[in-house]
Amino acid sequence: MLTIENLTFEEKVSLAKAKYDCCTFVNCHFAEADFSELVFMECTFDNCDLSNVNLNLTAFKTVIFKNCKLLGLRFEDCQSTFLSIEFMDCKMNFSSFYQMKRPKISFNNCQLQEVDFSEADFSKVNFENCDLKSAIFDQTNLEGADFRTAHSFEIHPVLNRLKNARFSRDNVLGLLSHFDIKID
Repeated sequence: MLTIENLTFEEKVSLAKAKYDCCTFVNCHFAEADFSELVFMECTFDNCDLSNVNLNLTAFKTVIFKNCKLLGLRFEDCQSTFLSIEFMDCKMNFSSFYQMKRPKISFNNCQLQEVDFSEADFSKVNFENCDLKSAIFDQTNLEGADFRTAHSFEIHPVLNRLKNARFSRDNVLGLLSHFDIKID
């Protein structure tokens, strides 16, 4: 496995069109770079900044992001074929998964504030210990999703599919906020 450390790219730089296989990127700064049409297979990004990276037709196949800053990314622009990504301890505010269908995605201890999940299929996704403040769920399939340790979310149960989704007693109030009721 190749390890690439401490790379810094200037804004709007395009990486060489290539397939990155079994690479680990550590402490790299890719903010606003162009990842269009790149392929990442079995790669790990650790403590990297990929904020506002262009993901047009980018392929992520079994890719892990750990302790990364991923602000403003449009994951719906990625290649959907074989998409498999995992996020651990990442800041992903203002990103978008708009209309993504059946992604193999896992979130663990992530900050997902104001992330757009509209019209996406996030059935059976685990939002373990995630901050979903002001995240947008509109016509989202969340059947079987696990929100038991997630917090700060507001999900309208009439506008989203929630069959078999899991919630804790502490966070179930995030389903009732749209009904303008008072719970004492």
